[in-house]
Amino acid sequence: MTLTLPHFLVLGAIMFAIGVFGIFLNRRNLIVLLMSIELMLLAVNMNFVSFSTWYGDSIGQVFVFFILTVAAAEAAIGLAILVLLFRNLNTINVDELDRLNG
Repeated sequence: MTLTLPHFLVLGAIMFAIGVFGIFLNRRNLIVLLMSIELMLLAVNMNFVSFSTWYGDSIGQVFVFFILTVAAAEAAIGLAILVLLFRNLNTINVDELDRLNG
């Protein structure tokens, strides 16, 4: 059995849906929210690579490098904010972060 473009697109759609459900079902833990966003970005990357391979063009793979750069920066900044919040408030529960209002 050979894998074709629809196989990869269905896998990307499933990964993206899991990321969306992770955001909507668990709004309490910041780590799970960050992981869900990363899963959604990886699903988009899979679609870019699948289409670029299918059409024989490398532009989609160049976009993947830019998205991975943004995702790495987002993860680094998000985890740094998470560590500071945990040090100051002793919690990573999103519901208890309402004290950050200006």
